[in-house]
Parts: sequence; structure tokens; C-alpha cells
Amino acid sequence: VQLQASGGGLVQAGGSLRLSCVASRRPGSRFVMAWFRQAPGKEREFVAALKFSGNFASVTDSVKGRFIISRDNAKTAVYLQMNSLRPEDTAVYYCASSSSVIHSQLASQTAYANWGQGTLVTVSS
Repeated sequence: VQLQASGGGLVQAGGSLRLSCVASRRPGSRFVMAWFRQAPGKEREFVAALKFSGNFASVTDSVKGRFIISRDNAKTAVYLQMNSLRPEDTAVYYCASSSSVIHSQLASQTAYANWGQGTLVTVSS
């Protein structure tokens, strides 16, 4: 599975951006797509994940109420709507996918076999 992420850019604090990630195919009904991010000098961290079966979504606490993950079944794509952006949201955002992920591992990088190239989000204060 190949992933193509897009939508990053420069935005002022309080603004919004929408990231997109399109998968080349969907290898089964239990497909999962997720977003991770890596800020300068920091470890990569989980942001959000969505299971295509059942439409279950998980979002990390630091972005709850501001970021929304959604999907487009027809395109096998996920979107990350980012609102009320803060300077600390500045990072390279990576899209990831897996044919199946158990619930307890949704936030684990090792659960995802496929990764996109990353898209840079810069939030100015």
C-alpha cells in the first residue's frame, strides 16, 4: 500500500488546515489509517487513527476538540481537519496504514506497516 499525504503549510495560531492521505488500495475490511507527527527535536507521536470497519476513531488527548479525523470510503482516504492550531502543533505529519490493528495498539507506530512521505505543518505565533 502506498500513501500520499498532502495539505501541510504555514498558518497562524488559531487557524485551520486540512491534511489528506490517499491510499493506493485497501487490503481488506479491517483497514486502519492513522496520523502521527514529529516535531523538531522530538519523538514521533500518535495523533489520530480511524478504523474503516465500524468507523471507530481515536484521537490523542492533546488535540481532542480541535482535530477531527474522517474518511472517504470511495477514495480510501483519511483527512485530518485541524482547527485552533497552536505553535506546538508544528511538526511533520505522517500518514500510516495497516491491514488490521487491535484497539490497544492504535497509537503504536509499530502497528503500522505503511507510511507516507510526511507533510510539514508550521504554526506561527
